[in-house]
Amino acid sequence: MPRTAYLSSSLSRVLQTVGSHAVQVLLGTVTGVLIARTLQPEGRGTYSVIATTTLIAILLGHLSVEKAQIYLWTDRARHGSLLANGLVIGLLSGTTTALIALTLMRVGAMPTTSPLLGLALLTVPFGVAATNLKGIALLRSQVDIINRGTVAAASIQCLPLLVLAATGHITVTSVIVCWTMSVVLPFILLIRALRPRPLLTDGRLACRQLAVGSRYHIGLVAFYLLMTVDTLLINALDSAATVGIYTVAVTTLSLACIPAEAITRVMLPRQAYGDIRQAEQVTVRALRLNLLLSAAFIGILAAVSPVLIPLVYGRPFAGSVIPLLALAPGMIALSVIRLVEQHLVRLARPISMTVIAVGALTMNVLLNLVLIPRWGALGAALASSVAYILMALLEVAWFTRSAHLPLRDLLPRLSEARSVLAPLTDSGLIARWRRHDA
Repeated sequence: MPRTAYLSSSLSRVLQTVGSHAVQVLLGTVTGVLIARTLQPEGRGTYSVIATTTLIAILLGHLSVEKAQIYLWTDRARHGSLLANGLVIGLLSGTTTALIALTLMRVGAMPTTSPLLGLALLTVPFGVAATNLKGIALLRSQVDIINRGTVAAASIQCLPLLVLAATGHITVTSVIVCWTMSVVLPFILLIRALRPRPLLTDGRLACRQLAVGSRYHIGLVAFYLLMTVDTLLINALDSAATVGIYTVAVTTLSLACIPAEAITRVMLPRQAYGDIRQAEQVTVRALRLNLLLSAAFIGILAAVSPVLIPLVYGRPFAGSVIPLLALAPGMIALSVIRLVEQHLVRLARPISMTVIAVGALTMNVLLNLVLIPRWGALGAALASSVAYILMALLEVAWFTRSAHLPLRDLLPRLSEARSVLAPLTDSGLIARWRRHDA
């Protein structure tokens, strides 16, 4: 494909992804407001603990097959088998993980023994398989499939709650039921769109995927726990109500990460396939744009949060403002981590990635143990910001060293700031990316 056509296509996918995420966030915000205003901080906290525990189970069962898919994607002959393996491995490992989690729940070794957690854990096989299939769709540049699933999942969670709110029947149970449907629906849509052929399953390739994935899995688990363990620690060290306060701050800040996440998804194929030096240049340009957009959007959101949060969520959630401000610098750092890691996977040094992630998680947990009993949600926000910034600095330093680039090359340029503020016409976007390629 000619460069101009490719750039136009990439930028179009970025804009489409931003649009779908905007719809998802709008629906998610409505869902969050309904939950917050009807269940109050304690009910929202209970829902967050169950959802977080289930998502951690999905991650543990994932076995980092997504990383192995990126690593093995350079051989086109494997593409069909990687898709089939992603489905089969996902369902098998997800089912095993769900059974282990249900057993732990029965013996009281989970954050809660509520039957609602048991219901949520039934979605683990579908969540694991969907994660693998999403990875293949991204590698194929089929972002539209994921975008449709994103909007559909947000819709199936939000729309029933709107009906229940109108009739005054929102409960923690109804919220969890809607959430479980939102986990399963993307799996169904991905199966219909990608049409994996189980007969193409390759046992030898599956063993290699698991071997490659296992080298990254501890680091991936550590990274996900870095972003979620604070919710469980707040629940254990403080209260479910404080969890509700904290998760509103996190959810609100996630609004500002939409553009950066869209760029990260669309750039994956160019990072995973082709010459390593070209992939480095793609990563550099995307990092600069991510930093620029993240800093701008997060800064604006932080500035308006003292008015926005009480207005949208209600006065009981006014306490979310200070944690949001403390978490904002860390969220800017977090916006670059995944983009850098998509390139670092190609360097085939999983131990180094694991050490960085485990180190950041260890710091986060230790700081949480000290700060949550003193300052509650604010302490968790400070701990997360410090850990995110540390991890981002270490991975960016590794990237610049491997690419033989000075750190200043990653800083957004004045010309890029002007171009982002300029009208986003197709011709203007293509011209900007041409200048970056020069």
